[in-house]
Amino acid sequence: MSTLVLYHGTTSVCSQKVRLALEEIGLDYDSRLLDLQKGDQFAPDYVALNPEAVVPTLVDDGLVVVESSLILSYLDRVHNGGALMPAAPDRGVAARHWLLRGLAIHGAINTLSFSTVMRDKMLATKSQDEIDASLARMPDPVARAKRRDLLDRGLASVHVDQALRHVGLWFADMNAALRQTAWISGDAFGLSDVALLSYLDRLDRLGFDGLWADRPAIAGWLAAMKARPSYARAIADLIPDGAATAMRTAGQTHWPELSDRWTART
Repeated sequence: MSTLVLYHGTTSVCSQKVRLALEEIGLDYDSRLLDLQKGDQFAPDYVALNPEAVVPTLVDDGLVVVESSLILSYLDRVHNGGALMPAAPDRGVAARHWLLRGLAIHGAINTLSFSTVMRDKMLATKSQDEIDASLARMPDPVARAKRRDLLDRGLASVHVDQALRHVGLWFADMNAALRQTAWISGDAFGLSDVALLSYLDRLDRLGFDGLWADRPAIAGWLAAMKARPSYARAIADLIPDGAATAMRTAGQTHWPELSDRWTART
């Protein structure tokens, strides 16, 4: 039997995706938790595994797998007989499309997190020199420039407009799917549901649930996902109550401005 090793972060949405899949499939793994606030992801040994210095990274008997959507697909195919991938061709195509769209959706969640609560925390706890040093360690120059703009401009950043566009497309398609079937994957729970939960959960934890207030099907899906045992083990149990409350309280201070941007989007 292969030994799975997962390098991950407690609140990283991509790490949460993979932990959720591991719980749903019922796979044991060796947990290597990285402290992203301290910069563990920049350690040379880790960068040798993941040159982008991001989490998660899965190692399966020496095979290194990076990028969370690819990891989900790999785990389901190799360790679960593809049981979470819908068998019907149209559903399978839709599921694979959601996995690809995860890149854009992740970028949007990253933007909405770092233009609000994470920006507040960094500006309150780090000196400008510390912030500059942290940014300098990011290997991707485009990601580095985006992060700097978000820290400088907050919700006024042009990246927020891009994020809200992607969120709008995501919600429209997600809502349409959920008006037809109980799960995004179809009549049965599947890989699309695993792939999208952590992103909506982050928005909810930020206090931005007003983004889907006019789409009750999305709220119902989120409640159903939270009721699954995997949610507690992969996400909720790893976040202290105090931290969760602080995040939502901090996020709600930004909601009026974000709501205006959301309403005004074209």
